[in-house]
Amino acid sequence: MHIVVGSAIGGVLLTPETGDVVLVSGEDFPAEAARREAEHPRWVWDDTGRWYPQLLAQRVRVERCIDLRLCHTILRNSELTGESELARRAPGSWDRVPVEQKAPDGALFDVGDFDEDDEPADDTDPVAEWSLQQAAVAGSAEPGRIGRLLAAESAGALIAAEMRFAGMPWSAQVHDDILVETLGPRPKSGERPVKLDALLTEMRTLLDVPDLNPDSPNELLKGLAKGGVLATSTRSWELKKIKHPAIIPLLEYKKLSRLASANGWHWVDTWVEDDRFRPDYVVGAAATGRWGTDGGGALQLPKQIRSASVADQGWKLVVADAAQLEPRILAAMAGDREMVAAGAKGDLYAGIVESGTIDTREHAKVALLGAMYGATQGDGGRLMPLLAKAYPKAIAMVEDAARAGEKGEIVSTRLGRSSPLPGERWRELQADAYGESSSPAAADRARSYARGWGRFTRNFIVQGTAAEWALCWMASLRRRLTALSPNIWFTDGPHLVFFLHDEVVVHTPAELAEVVADEVRAAAKDAGELLFGRLPADFPVTVATVDNYGQAK
Repeated sequence: MHIVVGSAIGGVLLTPETGDVVLVSGEDFPAEAARREAEHPRWVWDDTGRWYPQLLAQRVRVERCIDLRLCHTILRNSELTGESELARRAPGSWDRVPVEQKAPDGALFDVGDFDEDDEPADDTDPVAEWSLQQAAVAGSAEPGRIGRLLAAESAGALIAAEMRFAGMPWSAQVHDDILVETLGPRPKSGERPVKLDALLTEMRTLLDVPDLNPDSPNELLKGLAKGGVLATSTRSWELKKIKHPAIIPLLEYKKLSRLASANGWHWVDTWVEDDRFRPDYVVGAAATGRWGTDGGGALQLPKQIRSASVADQGWKLVVADAAQLEPRILAAMAGDREMVAAGAKGDLYAGIVESGTIDTREHAKVALLGAMYGATQGDGGRLMPLLAKAYPKAIAMVEDAARAGEKGEIVSTRLGRSSPLPGERWRELQADAYGESSSPAAADRARSYARGWGRFTRNFIVQGTAAEWALCWMASLRRRLTALSPNIWFTDGPHLVFFLHDEVVVHTPAELAEVVADEVRAAAKDAGELLFGRLPADFPVTVATVDNYGQAK
C-alpha cells in the first residue's frame, strides 16, 4: 500500500491507493501517520527532510518511503528511463538539485536550462509526480533494476533523518581536552591558540619576516619569498620538497590550523548539543550518489578528534567498514570470476599476488586503483597490462566506460544511476578541435578534456555502484536492528548513528554488541546478493566494538 503525502492550506493531504483523499491538520499528522503505519504502507512524499523530522519529533517512525525529489533526479537522468514522459518533460521545480551534485567540470546534471528565477512548471503535485514516476519505471526495460535503486535511495533518506535525530554520541568535555592538549587553552575570540602563536613566532624568526601571514595563501607565498624561500604553492606536499628550517613549523601550523578552524571550539559549540553530534546529511549529493553534508563536516572527521565520540554508559559503538569495497564492486560488476576468486580469502590485493599476476601487495593495490582511476604513468600505468591479461572482464569494463566518457556518452551503475552529460565547456572544446578553424593546440585541449571526462566515467560506474551497495547495506542493517528490539523506540535499542561511504557506526547496549556485529556482517551479505545475485562475490566487513570511535582506527 502507498500513501501519498501532500500539502494543503491548514493541513496535510493523505492519498491512499484507493484514491481517497484525507485532510488532516498539521498537528494531527503524526498521530494519523502512526495509526496508518500499522498497515505497513510505503509513504510517498516530496522530500523526506521536510516530512520525516516532524514525525520523529513525535516519536513516530516509518518503515518505508519514496522520496519523490531524490527519485525524480535519478529517473530524469537514467538511461533506463530516458524515453519516459518524465525524462522528456521541460525542467520544472522537481529538477532543482543540490549544489554538490556536480560533475568534474562544474556542470549540473544535463536537464536543460533552468534558472532559479524562472517560473517553474506547475508540477508540484505529488500525486501527479508519483504517477509519472510509476510510469517511467514500468516503461523501463529493467523496472526491477531501477526500482531497487529508488527504494534504496529513499531508504537512505530515512536513515539520514534518523541519524540526525538520534545524533552520534559526542563528549564536548573530551573534545575540549583534545583541543587543549593539541592547541593549548581555548583562546579569546579573534586570538590564535597559544601553540599556533608559538609556531608563527618561530616561522617569522627563521624567515626574518616579522609580518608573515600563514593564514592567507597569497600572503604566505609573498612572506616566504621575502625570507628567500621560492615556493610555487602552499600545498603541504609541495612544501615538503623545500629544504628550509621554517618549513617544519609551517607544516605543523597548517595541520593544527585546520583542526582549529574545522573542528575547534566553534565547531563543538555549533554542532554538539546534549552530548550528541547531529550533522545534516545530504543524500545523493554527488553525481555518483555518494552522500555529502550540509554543515558539520561529518564526512571529514579528522582522526585527532574521533575519540570524542564516546558511547553512553553501558553502551558500545560497533564500527564497521567494508574492506576494499570499490575493487570488489568492480570484480562483481564485470562478472570477473578470477578477480572475485582473488578476494575470496579476505585480502584482494594479497590474492592478486598469490595468483602470480603482480609481484607485491603494494604494486597490486597501485595497479588496481590505477585501473579504476585512470592511471597512465608510474607503477599504475606500467602494471595495467598485467591486470588486463589476468582480469580481462574487469579491466575491459572500466576501459569501456572511459572510452564512452571520452565520446561524451552516458554510463550507468549496476542499478541504473547514469552519469551526467559533459558540460558546455566540453562541447565547446570538441567543436573547436574539429571545426574549420581547428588547430593542433585546440585538438590537444579537446583530447585532454575528453580524457579527463573519461577518467570521471571510468570511476563513476565503480564509485556509484559502491554507493548503491552501501545504501543496500544500511537499509538491510536498519531493518535487522529494528528486529532486534521491535517493541521499543529505536534510539532505546541498537541504531545507526554515523555513515561514511563504506563505514557505519551503530550505538548499541553493550549486551547486544556481539549480536549487532553479526547483523552488520549479515547485512553486507544481503547487499551483495541484492546487487549481484548468486555470483559468489564476498564483501567482507571489518568490525570493531569500542568505547569510543577513535579506538576503531
